[in-house]
Formats: sequence, structure tokens, C-alpha cells
Amino acid sequence: MSKQYTISQLAQAADIPTTTVRYYERVGLVEPEDRTVGNYRLYSEESLRKLKFIRAAQAIGFTLDDVKALLSTPNNTAASCREVQSRIENRLAEVDQRLKDLRHVQRVLKASLEKCKDTEQADCCHVIETLRETSGAR
Repeated sequence: MSKQYTISQLAQAADIPTTTVRYYERVGLVEPEDRTVGNYRLYSEESLRKLKFIRAAQAIGFTLDDVKALLSTPNNTAASCREVQSRIENRLAEVDQRLKDLRHVQRVLKASLEKCKDTEQADCCHVIETLRETSGAR
């Protein structure tokens, strides 16, 4: 008979909080296979494998929606490869956009820092004044 885990044992084995296991259960990513006499949830080795898969997929940028789709895709077929490829392309596009946004933020912060250094005044900060003007706050 395969090993069964309570929710706390499963969480510990997967190195995640029990609240995360409960959340994954609520969204349909894992489910208990059985219950104890005391009505505690019991999970299998398959649940542990799923949790490890979920964490590994998240670590490389997949969302939980992606993970759900990947878990429901038949294994080792051309269709599953195309599905994974499409999801990777989507994630890469999002990462590229985030990097572009971060580079813009970096440029603005560097320019603000230089302006601060150049116009340092005891009674006025150019950056705060600019932000107040932009936001309409005074």
C-alpha cells in the first residue's frame, strides 16, 4: 500500500505551508484521496508529486492557471509539447514586458537621483515637488 499523508505531513514533505495545500485543494489542483476515521484528509504520493510539480512550474514562471492546464494535458504527446511551448511563449512575452517596464523605472530613478545630487537643497527636494505636481497633491 502506498504511503498516505495528513495535510500537515504532506505540506512538510513538499516544503510548503499547510495553508498553501488547502488553497491548492480549493482551486482544484490537489484533492485528498481518503479520510481517516476522525475525518482528517489523507493524501497520496501522487498528491506529493503534484505539489512538487506545481512548485517547480511556478519557479520557472508558470501561473496556477498554466499549471492546471499542464496537469490536465496528456503526457508525452505532440499536443502537450505544443501546449507547453505556447505557454512558455506567453510567459516570455510577459517577462519581456516586465523587464521593459523595470528598465524604464530604473532610468527614471537614476535620472531623479542625479537631479537630486545636482540640485540638492536644504529646504526643497526636486523629486518630492515633481511627484506632488504630478499627483495633484500639495
